[in-house]
Amino acid sequence: QVQLVESGGGLVQPGGPLRLSCTASGFTLDHYAIGWFRQAPGKEREGVSCISSNDGDGSTYYRDSVKGRFTISRDNTKNTVYLQVNSLKPEDTAVYYCAKGQYLYCSAWGWWAPAEYDDWGQGTQVTVSS
Repeated sequence: QVQLVESGGGLVQPGGPLRLSCTASGFTLDHYAIGWFRQAPGKEREGVSCISSNDGDGSTYYRDSVKGRFTISRDNTKNTVYLQVNSLKPEDTAVYYCAKGQYLYCSAWGWWAPAEYDDWGQGTQVTVSS
């Protein structure tokens, strides 16, 4: 069955980096867009980034607050999608989830919506604190 496993989270000081990984199994990774989301305590889950499949056009999307700091990429040979997170801020603290999209492409008009994705990992905690 479809499985997504996130890793790489942890405690990091403000300004520090992390690399989050999403390892997929049970489906052909490059046939689907993959999204990263996050959810802070007491807040709704929000879309952070999305990457279309290479079978599509490999296009990437980011929410405004992470542009220039976060980079999404994929290595289909390892069945893994990465989220490099740099210059971390306390407001980036959240559980980070990856999710499998329904199509080749991230939806240009709604990639940030959880309803665009049909399978989710269990999440990895990122805590930014001094």
